[in-house]
Amino acid sequence: MGWEFDILNGIQSVFRSDLMDQIMPAVTALGNGGIFWIAAGLVFTLYKKTRAFGFCILAALVFEVLSCNVILKPLVARPRPFTSDPARILLIPRPEDYSFPSGHTAVSFAAASAAWFMKKRKTGVAFGAVACLIAFSRLYLYVHYPTDVLGGMVFGILAGFAGYWIVKLLEAKLSGRKNAGKQKQVRR
Repeated sequence: MGWEFDILNGIQSVFRSDLMDQIMPAVTALGNGGIFWIAAGLVFTLYKKTRAFGFCILAALVFEVLSCNVILKPLVARPRPFTSDPARILLIPRPEDYSFPSGHTAVSFAAASAAWFMKKRKTGVAFGAVACLIAFSRLYLYVHYPTDVLGGMVFGILAGFAGYWIVKLLEAKLSGRKNAGKQKQVRR
């Protein structure tokens, strides 16, 4: 774990500034409760052309919450890095849950990878850039270890794929029902 503190402290020594101290809490807030990503998913469901994509994002987020926040965090029960230095002043309220994996990172990568799997490349790149900024903010703010963020990326990508798989499965099932209905009409 010493090398992880070396990375966290290196980030502090290289990037720490008054400007970054204002920017990073705002960036990390984009991942709070997944609200930004939930809103994006809901907006995409409003339009027929992007409805499946919106459902893919939402399915990915549900999978991410269940796997990361409900199962993994309590199972691993890893303390956050700031707990090793009680005098450390945080720029955001102290998170009360466990550290591994980073939920902010996982939810962000779930949405970004859902976009990528759904072949929404421009949106995927934009979401990916935001996801990377949020992941970095968790390190900058000293609330996650690098392996927490890496784990969040991996589980987020897996959640994005799960969301994609669920949507494709439902599309195939609905398509089969529509085709069966058309065949019944032709037979009459």
